[in-house]
Amino acid sequence: MKRPVVFELAKVFDVSANIRRASVEDSIGWIVCELDGENANLESALGWLEEIGVEVERLQDVVEG
Repeated sequence: MKRPVVFELAKVFDVSANIRRASVEDSIGWIVCELDGENANLESALGWLEEIGVEVERLQDVVEG
């Protein structure tokens, strides 16, 4: 994928993305990304990611602090 997915995610859906881990190579990549925003925006953002072919795996909420 050549498009700026994380940028578009933040701009279009008004969510903030905190990349926690990532590995990107020429033909494949993955990121662990913490998203923050209104629930409706988060749901729309995750649906959009799946629509454009991104495999989304939701991890459980982790409370830090």
